[in-house]
Amino acid sequence: MNVLDWLIVGGGPHGVHLAARLVGEGGIDSARLAILDPAAQLLQRWRSFTSATGMSHLRSPGVHHLDLEPSSLMRFAGDRRKRPPGLLRSRYNCPSLDLFNAHCDHVITRFGLTGLHLRGKAERLQPETDGVQVTTCDGTTIAAARVVLALGAGDQPEWPEWAVGHGSRIRHLFDPPGQPSPHRSDPGERALVVGGGISAVQAAIRLVADQRTVDLVTRHPPRVHRFDSDPGWLGPKLMPTFERERDPDGRRRIIQQARHRGSVTPEVRHALRVALASGRLTLHHSEVSGLEVDGAGLQLELTSGERIDGDHLYLATGFASRRPGGAMLDRLVDEHDLRCAACGYPIVDSWLRWHPRIHVTGPLAELEIGPVARNIAGARRAGDRLVDAALKQPAA
Repeated sequence: MNVLDWLIVGGGPHGVHLAARLVGEGGIDSARLAILDPAAQLLQRWRSFTSATGMSHLRSPGVHHLDLEPSSLMRFAGDRRKRPPGLLRSRYNCPSLDLFNAHCDHVITRFGLTGLHLRGKAERLQPETDGVQVTTCDGTTIAAARVVLALGAGDQPEWPEWAVGHGSRIRHLFDPPGQPSPHRSDPGERALVVGGGISAVQAAIRLVADQRTVDLVTRHPPRVHRFDSDPGWLGPKLMPTFERERDPDGRRRIIQQARHRGSVTPEVRHALRVALASGRLTLHHSEVSGLEVDGAGLQLELTSGERIDGDHLYLATGFASRRPGGAMLDRLVDEHDLRCAACGYPIVDSWLRWHPRIHVTGPLAELEIGPVARNIAGARRAGDRLVDAALKQPAA
């Protein structure tokens, strides 16, 4: 059996960036590296999710992308004087989604990552002395000296209990790719959106632009933050506090306090005000207390006492907080006694090793990387650690 040096499990932004870093900076022969992902194309779920929310621009600044050099995306955007308006937003040069995706395609082509994509879903990991055996759902076995778990939370959209089991009139924005898009339904429909963060607000704005009448239900008025955590968590301003905290439970508390959950950017708040002024969007600051569905539509009952009728309901309620990876990681932890914090997330070393042969990134690395671990910035910080591991401890 041919043994890879590195197998990356997950073909999202983290997996793609880490593959580029290991090939471009870590000295890994691309013939000895693969990316395992069940989708037909790399980044397919990323594209599906961002399309479903109606995102126009990323929240991340232009220096956070999937290529190696921080200036790569800005060079890709072309001469400042010739750029189309709206390509970059704010003084942080936050890129449009179209620009970011085109740049991702450029990175994938530059490093030949499409040819490294193995289509399949990992079902079991079996660490051994000299490597890891990865078995996929169709029974294929892949051997690698090292594995990187680049698993996001995309497999676990959070469904409120009141919404479960009510049929096709309800969908989550982060349902698996291939589900009907909220932007492909009847232009005359009355749409209900439930959620308090940027995804909910962007989806409501997009539905209004598509000539829907929309009711947006949020627990609180929009909280405005440029980024989803303070930029100080990227460097020496705030990270020393996190690094000095050695207790994993203490680190979890820092992460929870650092995130601006349920927040929007200033531009999205402005777009929300425009949508409200159009008369097509109504904002309700309340919680859902009940739901009724029949053949003619559905009705939300709010804790404020209001009842709202609609044709379809779109949930923008984020992802479950439990550890990604499901039964596969549960089995791995149980069989190999891997260290976890009380929250269930991995306790790893500075090279993001959970096991001598298994590294992690994204949510699984947040107790080491910190509050930005899930973001593109977190992928880049994880890339620094993995390149260092590849150069200082080549796979045997």
